[in-house]
Amino acid sequence: MTIEMARKRPATRLIGLEALAQAAECLRTLAHPHRLRMVQMLLSGRYAVGELADACEIPSHMASEHLRLMQRCGLLSSEREGRKTFYAVAEPHLASIMECVETRFG
Repeated sequence: MTIEMARKRPATRLIGLEALAQAAECLRTLAHPHRLRMVQMLLSGRYAVGELADACEIPSHMASEHLRLMQRCGLLSSEREGRKTFYAVAEPHLASIMECVETRFG
């Protein structure tokens, strides 16, 4: 590409570094197969920790830790009902992220 061609590119609006750092942290949090499986399920509705643990074939305490990490990042919300904790998607853009994952790797 010549210098002249590069100058004719439309201006790209760059995201601020602070926002990119937050995005990187959230993407780092998602970067685990069990967490991606949980998000896949949660996009269809809320689930109890035990249901997500069973689907991922991991103990409930490990599922709880994965879910807490995603909740701290603002990706999920939780609600207690009696002795059970149910999780749901809090970040609507997770659907777009999972669509990219499924298109590329599914």
